Amino acid sequence: MENGKLPLGRDTDYPQNYAPDVLFPIARATSRGALGMTDPLPFSGTDIWNAWELTWLRPGGLPRVATAEMRVPADSPNLVESKSLKLYLGSFAMSEFENDAAVRAAIETDLSAVTGAAVEVVLDPDMHVSEPPGACIDAPGTNCAAAAIDASLLAVDDRSIVDECLHTHLLRSLCPVTRQPDLGSLIVCYAGPRIERAALLQYVVSFRQHQDFHEACVERVFVDILERCRPTRLSVYARYQRRGGIDINPFRSSQEERPANTRLWRQ
Repeated sequence: MENGKLPLGRDTDYPQNYAPDVLFPIARATSRGALGMTDPLPFSGTDIWNAWELTWLRPGGLPRVATAEMRVPADSPNLVESKSLKLYLGSFAMSEFENDAAVRAAIETDLSAVTGAAVEVVLDPDMHVSEPPGACIDAPGTNCAAAAIDASLLAVDDRSIVDECLHTHLLRSLCPVTRQPDLGSLIVCYAGPRIERAALLQYVVSFRQHQDFHEACVERVFVDILERCRPTRLSVYARYQRRGGIDINPFRSSQEERPANTRLWRQ
């Protein structure tokens, strides 16, 4: 990936009229190759993007304001660079569209073209603030000293087989281009040997200085837990806080699942 071509971290013009050409693809194969991933992928999943500042003009010039949920399949060849998506959605502001269906169709068509897979779009989805499932592992006093990602921190109790969900609100990673922090919550649901909660928290905190895109971070968590903890079923879901009016929420699972778009309290 040539960072010099990315809109992220650079001064850019903000188009005010519909501009699908600003969308910038990033090949998923780059980060997956670093993890030794090849087809078939060890997971299925979806990236859910929520846009909170979408607006356009109705015929006659009256503005329409909406939110948008965009679902990108995890097996798409590309993801979309986040600033280019912000520029793209912002370009609707001074363009007229016949109705909501025309806007939805335009976004689906353009994002499908740039990602290489069928993208689903819903305008004004029914979203309520929710609590993540399962037990919170954010225990005060946990020693978290790792300066870099360390999968060897993960540990299980082979004597106890469980089916549970765990979550933490302490996920933090860094944008690989701007190095700005990305904060969020992480939900791990699994069946198999009991994952030691303090160990899982230490592992998640070890991402604190790691530079990568949201999607790649979640895929690394999935692969590390799958290899180190040997669950029979696993899903990993990150709910990142919004930046630039958009939040990104990657979901990866060992089985076919359609994740709920469960907005958390910080989103």
